[in-house]
Amino acid sequence: MSLPKKITELSVEEANQLAQGLRETLDHWSNLYYTKDAPEVEDHVYDEKYEDLLALEKAFPEIVNPDSITQRVGGEVLEGFTKVTHEEPMLSMGDVFSRDELVEFDNRIQKNIGHPVEYNVELKIDGLAISLVYENGKLIQGSTRGDGNIGEDITKNLKTIKSVPETLTKPLSFEVRGECFMPKESFAKLNEQQLEEGKPVFANPRNAAAGSLRQLDSKVTKKRDLDTFIYTVVEPTVLNVDYQHQAIQAMAELGFNTNPTQEVCANLDEVWDYIAKYEGQRDELPYGIDGIVLKVNDLHLQQELGHTVKVPRWEIAYKFPPEEEATVVRDIEWTVGRTGVVTPTAVMDPVKLAGTTVSRATLNNVDQLTAKDVHIGDTVLLHKAGDIIPEITRVVLEKRPDDVGALSIPVDCPSCGKELVHLNGEVALRCINPDCPAQIVARLEHFGSRNAMNIMGLGPKQIQQLYAKNFIHHFDDLYKLTADQLAQLDGFKEKRVNNLLEAIDSSRQNSLERLINGLGIQGVGTKMARTLAEAFETMDNLMKATVEEFDEVDTVGETLANNLATFFQSEAAEVMIDELKSVGVNMEYLGPKVTAVEGGYFNDKKVVLTGKLEHFTRNELREKLMNQGANVVGSVSKKTDLVIAGADAGSKLTKAQDLGIDVLNEEEAIEKLEQ
Repeated sequence: MSLPKKITELSVEEANQLAQGLRETLDHWSNLYYTKDAPEVEDHVYDEKYEDLLALEKAFPEIVNPDSITQRVGGEVLEGFTKVTHEEPMLSMGDVFSRDELVEFDNRIQKNIGHPVEYNVELKIDGLAISLVYENGKLIQGSTRGDGNIGEDITKNLKTIKSVPETLTKPLSFEVRGECFMPKESFAKLNEQQLEEGKPVFANPRNAAAGSLRQLDSKVTKKRDLDTFIYTVVEPTVLNVDYQHQAIQAMAELGFNTNPTQEVCANLDEVWDYIAKYEGQRDELPYGIDGIVLKVNDLHLQQELGHTVKVPRWEIAYKFPPEEEATVVRDIEWTVGRTGVVTPTAVMDPVKLAGTTVSRATLNNVDQLTAKDVHIGDTVLLHKAGDIIPEITRVVLEKRPDDVGALSIPVDCPSCGKELVHLNGEVALRCINPDCPAQIVARLEHFGSRNAMNIMGLGPKQIQQLYAKNFIHHFDDLYKLTADQLAQLDGFKEKRVNNLLEAIDSSRQNSLERLINGLGIQGVGTKMARTLAEAFETMDNLMKATVEEFDEVDTVGETLANNLATFFQSEAAEVMIDELKSVGVNMEYLGPKVTAVEGGYFNDKKVVLTGKLEHFTRNELREKLMNQGANVVGSVSKKTDLVIAGADAGSKLTKAQDLGIDVLNEEEAIEKLEQ
């Protein structure tokens, strides 16, 4: 609690004044979090202030305001969306933060019911609450929670998410509710793309999911790789179930994605064991969680217990304590990416955080650096956004040295010295000098990287040396390198020189999608490059395509269509492509179209690769699977269809076996591919 006095020492007037200040602060934070998907503070800071307000209103009932945030749910409906009235309100959940508070909750339940109860315990997914309405087994409406009574109609967007079934296995008419979330891997990729394009990054996966789901253009939603877990049926009688764990099993059988980690606990000791288990494993999960949820397992007892104006009386959320470590900022480095965006990174004393040693944290852009007021010499609290990306929570101002220096924002590019600018209102600082050495090196590194032209043996170290020796400047220069030039690289003897020359020469024959990816166009990654190559088939077709033609391609939205047309119709692109043609780089799509293998074994399957492969590299097998319609992903979950396991497969294979997912060895996979 952070109140200036003990509650018992406050007068009604003092309590009212404190409560009003807390309401204003919480309203501001809530609006940023729920409505704008741009949180200003970490969850635990919000929770602390909210608990203070609850305590004041409990001690002084006369100061409770019907407009208080403690009496409301969620956020507002955004403009542009149709309003949906929830027949049954979508309520919020009460929070507790200690075992003692869990005991209080359990005692309250037993007092109301008259006997001990068992709980269904579930992970608290860090996402956005959704409602799905079905009629005769067909999805007719999907919506957000909104303010609990009125939400936003996002049916079109939800239909782009693979785990949301449009048709159930039975023709039932009912409503289910659950959570839409963004997997950690997708969150990291999205923020990398946001940085490359000079856009603000998302603070955490929850806000990334909310921002992606509340898009007026469903093509944007489709590209964001969202997922769902469904955990509530509004009318349990439709499923003929009596318990929460039965309801989840029944929804899984109907085709919904449900979380397999739920457990029925007979008492709080078992609940606490569950909490300890998943608090220790949260970093290993492919999605973010911020606690666990206890629900009275008996659905009839849930009905009997009912709810308050805001929260059900039969469930509670136990929130994990924030995992933070204090460290000292020793330097702030400014680096230039291949698109010219200049990013500040804090260099700190190493600390152990969420299982890894961390000594660097990106501050993303100048606005964030300024807002967090980070100076060299500051002590800062560090956490991992979405449990994966190191991020500074806040500066510990009381530990700030007296002689701390002024915040230094560069005016000129740290690489080429040219003036930095903000383009079209971007939050990012950008160097727009096309001859900036840092950008050239970064573009060349990307061009030769594994997911682009895949030139084995040509890494960042070699690119930097070749550029420093003035051997390469443009992409086509890579194909003009000689053995004598390569022999000047550190550690390069005859065999290594020959291997790299062969890798460079071999890359000339790559299929078009690798070249498209290698060009480094804003908004184009591996999947989009493949989509464009399949759609247009040749580089000449891409160079002639209009905005409208790009926009017609599945998953290409209006913004990307404009970016693509601008890039391919530019004089610089024409010169670049002509240079690459002159050195024999292939300009055609060589792979089969996915539609050619409809009905094949791997078509539309979500596949995970693990272990050491004997007959292929990981990338070669991934490409062969994609050619046959597979969606190759990085982590195993309940919605994974198949795991291909090579030698020494580890935790992914174990998890697949635990979940009952089909597993093939490499030979079996080859046999299926050949079929």
